Amino acid sequence: MKPLIRAAVLVTAALSTSVVISQIENKTTQTQRTPQFDNDAVKVWKTVVLPNQPLAMHHHDHPRVIIALTGGTMNIVDPSGAIETHHWETGKAYWLPAMPPNTLHSDVNAGDKPMEVMVVELEKEK
Repeated sequence: MKPLIRAAVLVTAALSTSVVISQIENKTTQTQRTPQFDNDAVKVWKTVVLPNQPLAMHHHDHPRVIIALTGGTMNIVDPSGAIETHHWETGKAYWLPAMPPNTLHSDVNAGDKPMEVMVVELEKEK
């Protein structure tokens, strides 16, 4: 390949890559929950939690596995303000039990970058 054409291809590839990266970085402007799979046994969703944007208070009737697609520190905050801190490493899975009845919590990304997790909630008990 001629040097000028090779340089043009490299510049185009670099520009395309930085546009894609920029689009990915700017794509998520709010916390997102995206359903992945649902049947009688499990419910699976992907959540992107942005820094310092707490999820609404909610309850989990069933135990779940959290897979950190991008790790970080997640604070689980109850209505009284009590905080339970979880450090989740990228690529690792974590077990969270069902919540006691009549309890709520919010999830708060305590880091400075978005966290992305896959949640697998078990719908049936053994």
